[in-house]
Amino acid sequence: MTITSNVEDRIGTITIDRAEKLNALDPEHLRALRRHLAGLSSDPSVNVIVITGAGGRAFCVGADLTSAPTSDAGVAEAFPMDLEQSGENGLYIRLFDLSGLQIRKPLIAAVDGYCLGGGLELALQCDLVVASGKASFGLPEVAVASVPGGGGATNLMRAIPRAVAMRMLLTGERIDASRALAIGLVSDVWPAERFANETNALARRIADNGPLAVQMIKMLASQTTTLPSLQAFQLTELAWSLLRDTADRREGRQAFAEKRKPVYIGR
Repeated sequence: MTITSNVEDRIGTITIDRAEKLNALDPEHLRALRRHLAGLSSDPSVNVIVITGAGGRAFCVGADLTSAPTSDAGVAEAFPMDLEQSGENGLYIRLFDLSGLQIRKPLIAAVDGYCLGGGLELALQCDLVVASGKASFGLPEVAVASVPGGGGATNLMRAIPRAVAMRMLLTGERIDASRALAIGLVSDVWPAERFANETNALARRIADNGPLAVQMIKMLASQTTTLPSLQAFQLTELAWSLLRDTADRREGRQAFAEKRKPVYIGR
């Protein structure tokens, strides 16, 4: 199968549809995922993006280890190549890094089932991770004498308490959805039978807000956490100033005064 996307009611949804492989990703499908992400990110009709997995068994279990290599090039040869070439020549882990796409819209990882290895590395790069009750999470690379190559160790340490992250990294053990909620890896856990509807409701709630403000908040949240307080405040002031005179902000204030739902146009 393949990677698909659709847009409905300002929500862009990307589905990893390789259920027979538990939605594992080879270089071809990683490139397709990146194309869909880039397309939805630049689509003015999309306010929020949801990534999910088909089949009901897995979100994504990471790299497809059964996929035949497309090249016998060594790492030294692939290292100086660009993203596309290096992915074709063995350094496919670079394709798991979404930072180069500069996605400004909120990303939600909707995890229903296994979220392992590179799948968790993808989820950790999203702004929100939500889970069904049957979800499980882990970075099992150490069990096959490897390391999480897509930034998993760093991002997991940033996402959850250090001691819990180190246990997961060093043992390769999985945690279930309730444990993921308790440690803050996910924001919400819903029963499997309600999962799709609840995820859609959350995405719609975000999509209904002012799109420019939502994008600014994502930028501030990602860029100011490592800045000194003064610089963080100055960047926040600039963001606020850019939004102050927009049509959406005027509409938001007017709708509040009139006690009605605002209609935002992204300007």
